[in-house]
Amino acid sequence: MTTYDMHQHLWPESLVEALAERSSAPMLRTTTLVLEEGDYELDPAGYSAEACIANLDRAGIDVAVVSCPPTLGIDDLDEGEAEELRRAYHEGVRAEVGASAGRLLALSMGRPEDGFVGAMVGADDLADLDRIAPALDELERRGAYVMVHPGGARPPKGAPSWWAPVVDYTAQMQRAYAAWLAQGVDRWPDLRIVFSILAGGAPFQLERMQARGFDISTTLRPTIYLEASSYGRRALELCLATFGARQIVYGSDSPVIDCCYTLGHVRSFGQAAMQALCQDNPTTLLT
Repeated sequence: MTTYDMHQHLWPESLVEALAERSSAPMLRTTTLVLEEGDYELDPAGYSAEACIANLDRAGIDVAVVSCPPTLGIDDLDEGEAEELRRAYHEGVRAEVGASAGRLLALSMGRPEDGFVGAMVGADDLADLDRIAPALDELERRGAYVMVHPGGARPPKGAPSWWAPVVDYTAQMQRAYAAWLAQGVDRWPDLRIVFSILAGGAPFQLERMQARGFDISTTLRPTIYLEASSYGRRALELCLATFGARQIVYGSDSPVIDCCYTLGHVRSFGQAAMQALCQDNPTTLLT
């Protein structure tokens, strides 16, 4: 049975070129990614299709679902600029998926697109569900799924490089998860939704939510999934105890995080957990 990494990032050459041509964030200067939240040193080749497949081979996983992260801040641009970058991603990644011999599947940026298994939206998009309702309606109609991912951040001046991923991203994801439980899950009862990075640590908040009067049985809806990238054994153990294995899927967040980090912890729970997180649950999402 096929195994899946549900969270890798791929920048096709067309997107890399478009970012390199820009004069303001988000832009790429050789190996420096310039974002509103700060500059990051990276190797653009690490985001290529070849690198994605090499990471799959190293991890012993069959297929990756790739995406363009909202952390680039593309959705914060003027619509004309944003659409130029979206087009570069969509056209380029379609070609990469088609040439991958089934090793790659892809999520579109923000809205349904033909040739993609679903769409990725930024966490802050869920603060205004009416605005993104047309996209969610169409995804539900198609039987596709939506993945929620952190978006751009603005850490305080002088903050260390880990601040945005650890403080801002997790806060965004917790807000998005709460918004969906409060206003989204009943409005789109058949739409499958995946919250990356365990929804910013959602299992740690449920007891507090219950203490404040929230019916936490809502969190067990079969359409809600949590993706596990960047977390280790202790967090996964709590998540499995809270939700069971059926609502969790494996993702690596490669190349941002080493492709084997979370996978090693998943494997430590044994074959049944590995099958649920890497095979059964992803298959349910994708079919």
